[in-house]
Amino acid sequence: MKRKQHTILTAIVALLLVIGMSSCSTKQHAINQLEDFSYELRDNSSHYTVKEWEKAGKKFVKIRKRISKHEFEYTPEEKAEIGDLEGKCAGYMANGMREGVFDKARAFGNELRGIIQGILGVFQ
Repeated sequence: MKRKQHTILTAIVALLLVIGMSSCSTKQHAINQLEDFSYELRDNSSHYTVKEWEKAGKKFVKIRKRISKHEFEYTPEEKAEIGDLEGKCAGYMANGMREGVFDKARAFGNELRGIIQGILGVFQ
């Protein structure tokens, strides 16, 4: 009987260790995803289309949800790293979107100018 209890107790301890270790790797995995995302934005966001920005926004929200699941488990150092990475992502997103919007507005302005000249040309 004692052997059976010992086996059950050992199994429970092993299970708790596995759960504890996977929790740590999961919370670190979320930070790693945020870091990878910041690199992705740094390297590619200047060329994103509107559709790619929508995708990037959704990806950022997913990563933030993963991080928020562990918000009480993070150390102050990890929270500082998360804040730094989020700031970098926000900066890349703001710059990339701003540049993309200005480029599109400029292109649309040229198109609009052509339309107006075409309309005015009809009346001449």
